[in-house]
Amino acid sequence: MAALPLSLWHAIRDGYLRGTQPLVAWCVRVGISPNALTVLGTLCCGVAGAMFAAGWIHAAGWTLGLTAFFDVIDGAVARASGKATVFGSFFDSTLDRVADAMLFGGIALFFAADGPHRSWPMVGVSLLALSAVQVTSYTRAKADALGISLKGVGALERPERITILAAPQAFFGLLWNGAVLRGVVTLLAVTAVWTVVQRVRHVARSA
Repeated sequence: MAALPLSLWHAIRDGYLRGTQPLVAWCVRVGISPNALTVLGTLCCGVAGAMFAAGWIHAAGWTLGLTAFFDVIDGAVARASGKATVFGSFFDSTLDRVADAMLFGGIALFFAADGPHRSWPMVGVSLLALSAVQVTSYTRAKADALGISLKGVGALERPERITILAAPQAFFGLLWNGAVLRGVVTLLAVTAVWTVVQRVRHVARSA
């Protein structure tokens, strides 16, 4: 049962990556720095996070979805241009954490603001998602440092999280009195916590 959705996701992801190849080639040709793409992608996430906080849920979803390719192509541009470095990898991973904080922080602010969608429980869920996502990334980095691979271990990786955070909001916004957004944030919180549990168990068995 789980193989079909996973295969479908891999097909979508591979198709998306093939579609970005002309853009990667153009960036290499004109000499755009991979680190500049990383910074640009983070700034776009900051804009999307501010839109979430302001209640512009449709716009936030579209902004995040349409600019996510910056987060995808920076590594590809680095490899294609021969500019892949240890610092570049570190810089990319660090700014990914900043981007996640701005996105989930913006959502938490939206649920904390005065208005019909104010919900302190959802503020808590948003902060739980933020915390668990950060710990998810830390577990992988620490496991790598210990020589233990966590590739494929966990419910959702960052590309899937960004897709789930962008697409439903772009198309549905605050449909059903915000139930879609609440469902997405809850799903991301639960899967992030479960991913942390899976990775801790995997490292415990492997160590």
